[in-house]
Amino acid sequence: MKQISIVGVPMDLGQGRRGVDMGPSAMRYGRLQEVLGGLGHRVHDYGDIKVPVAESLRLQQEEPGGMGYLEAIRTVCLETIQTLGQMPADMFPIVLGGDHSIAMGSVTGASRGERVGVIWVDAHADFNTPETSPSGNIHGMPLAHLCGLGDPRLVNLGHPGAKVRPEDVVLVGIRSLDAGEVKLLRERGVTVLTMKEIDVKGIPAIAQIVADKFRGFARVHLSLDADVLDPEIAPGVGTPVAGGLTYREAHLLMELLADARIVTSLDLVEVNPILDIANRTAKMMVELASSLLGKKIY
Repeated sequence: MKQISIVGVPMDLGQGRRGVDMGPSAMRYGRLQEVLGGLGHRVHDYGDIKVPVAESLRLQQEEPGGMGYLEAIRTVCLETIQTLGQMPADMFPIVLGGDHSIAMGSVTGASRGERVGVIWVDAHADFNTPETSPSGNIHGMPLAHLCGLGDPRLVNLGHPGAKVRPEDVVLVGIRSLDAGEVKLLRERGVTVLTMKEIDVKGIPAIAQIVADKFRGFARVHLSLDADVLDPEIAPGVGTPVAGGLTYREAHLLMELLADARIVTSLDLVEVNPILDIANRTAKMMVELASSLLGKKIY
């Protein structure tokens, strides 16, 4: 049994497609608290971090969208860090996005200043900097900033410097990278497990690589982006990429990570109900969270 906290960060300022701000509500509507409580965990929902509406910021910005919202994103991430930092040290926080830029707050807050391993389960690496990004959208940059690369205002969130060592990151399910990201990932020594590795080795071998890497870590954060899933089973995402994880591959990965007992905090991000069908993607994310937190077939 775990003490689990749920915090929503309904932010869509890090990307150009509206709708992911409703992701936390969609996953709550998918009965996240009830499902996890049914597994025997004690679950408390702390509500949502306050996030300004994009329309209220446009008049304050010379350049709408993307990096134009940097200060607002920074403020939301700082509040996320503070909210998680005020929770008991043994709490298992689940942060509901929102776009993936929220991870700059969730990873930093959940780490509590300690060394943290990061499992980034995503179709994209989110390892761009303002200099390498083709779009300027911050949701494609959070992992780079956590590793100390990019705009100092985001790198130094919470406390100065990198929050994560690049060698303490494993990317899983990757199948869409920008040229600048490839260069940075190779230079920094990040472990990248693409869909090719998953196809060739299978999920059990991938899960074993992750478990072996982080065994002994006091804190390991799993950041789960809905677009790692194949769009056929998870249509409610803003940046779909064909050829993603199947239903069983995704559940098996979560089940094996649950067996390894290494994960201490979790993001569920990039669910866009506007693009979804009957809340299918949000429900899938709830199911994956339940597999990670102990639900078994038998």
